[in-house]
Amino acid sequence: MPEPNVVSWTSLMAGYVVAGQAGLALGMYVKMLETSVKPNDFTVSTVVKACSILAELEAGKKIHAHAEVMGYGTDLVVCSSLVCMYGYCNDVNGARSVFDSMDHRNIVTWTSMIAAYAQNGRGSEALEVFRLFNSMVRVRANDFMLASVISACSSLGKLVAGRASHGAVIRGGHEVNDVVTSTLVDMYGKSGCFDYSWKIFKRIPNPSVVEYTSIIVGASKYGLGKLSIELFEEMVERGVNPNDVTFVGVLHGCSHSGLVDEGLGFLNSMLEKHGVEPEAKHYTCVVDMYCRVGRLDEAHKLAKSIHVENPAEGALLWGTLLSASRLHGRVDIAQEASRRLIESNQQVAGAYVTLSNACASTGEWEIAHGLRSQMKQAGVVKDPGCSWVEIRDSTFVFHAGDLSFERGEDVLRLLRELEGRMKERGYAGGSLGLVFFEVEQEAKEEIVSLHSERLALAFALIVIPKGITIRVMKNLRMCKDCHEAFKAISGIVERDFIVRDVNRFHHFRDGSCSCGDFW
Repeated sequence: MPEPNVVSWTSLMAGYVVAGQAGLALGMYVKMLETSVKPNDFTVSTVVKACSILAELEAGKKIHAHAEVMGYGTDLVVCSSLVCMYGYCNDVNGARSVFDSMDHRNIVTWTSMIAAYAQNGRGSEALEVFRLFNSMVRVRANDFMLASVISACSSLGKLVAGRASHGAVIRGGHEVNDVVTSTLVDMYGKSGCFDYSWKIFKRIPNPSVVEYTSIIVGASKYGLGKLSIELFEEMVERGVNPNDVTFVGVLHGCSHSGLVDEGLGFLNSMLEKHGVEPEAKHYTCVVDMYCRVGRLDEAHKLAKSIHVENPAEGALLWGTLLSASRLHGRVDIAQEASRRLIESNQQVAGAYVTLSNACASTGEWEIAHGLRSQMKQAGVVKDPGCSWVEIRDSTFVFHAGDLSFERGEDVLRLLRELEGRMKERGYAGGSLGLVFFEVEQEAKEEIVSLHSERLALAFALIVIPKGITIRVMKNLRMCKDCHEAFKAISGIVERDFIVRDVNRFHHFRDGSCSCGDFW
């Protein structure tokens, strides 16, 4: 073509984007700017989409500036593309800035904004935008928006909002959408309702790898290792190829159920049978698997043999080994794991705390105090542990030792009453899960009894009517002492509790836990 027009240029760019060659689309845009042909709004939105695919934030910002200069700064199509681009590039504030500047928004704009929040761990803001959408727009949410909203509910453990979103899915006829159903399976699993996850999954006629992976991960989080293996085998028999996340799920299930030989078999079959290259995250699952059955030397040997380029993945690997070495009193391994974490500037506070705990558990109080001093000198502060419960549509957050919340005195009174009743049954708590200081037994009992999960449980026992399962979420691993206390309390008050900690779910009933004390 001797003189391509704007339609020709834009069509070619769009073709490259659809063909998965977004880089060439960007190159064509640069060439187009060297001609006399002026881009239109569709040209700009197409090249912005290319930046989204490539996660090219800097290029996206330049095109955004160019769009403003050309007068497309308020164009609906261009702005919708920009919101999506900033979200994909993890610049949520940039996405919100464009979103707020728009006089008119379409369903794509709203969906992109909600997805940007949900994908970047800002679930509360995603739900707030969804509420705004429902109050301002008469159009029904589409499947992409609902999937993002349900994903936000998953990350927050908001069962009430998740159920409301499920209702919107049913009303809109989106139950056949793969992405929506997989997020529902994931949401109910992460909210302590694995039975619902299972019911939804069983209704899917031909589950995809996404849906199989969601249910396998959910089963693993509940310690249902054998079920996760059965699901994996069923998936393969039906001709659905597992991906890298599927293997993380099944390895996690083997780890939390003590199925070491089965887990090693899956690791060895990844590349040979399924063409999936094992990565650091898979080896980390195996390290965790060894640790949970007390085979720390094998775990240590494997950890040292793994080459990890990503600092975050390295932190997960050595953090796993550090936590296990503390529980098993292996200060030698804990020291190396802590050193690696501190040197890589990853999980520094946790490394100091866990190593100090390991030293304290073996009676090396002088070293433990020294580590505490090093933390102070280096200005390292550990993020506080917290737990939360959802009651109706409100979330109540609790921090260890903090009784400043409403009904704090009632909570303290109930905890003391329960402590007395537990001791009558032979419970000797208060000596586990402590950090840093050698204190008298009575003081230990007081500190542990005010851990955040116990405050959350006592509050829920007061507020939530009997007969309703209490669900507690926690941002750290549940300590052994609280685990024993929850078992005892479930038998005393004759109620079910479900606790989601950073590792898995615990379902307490009649004085026992679904994990079988293996977590």
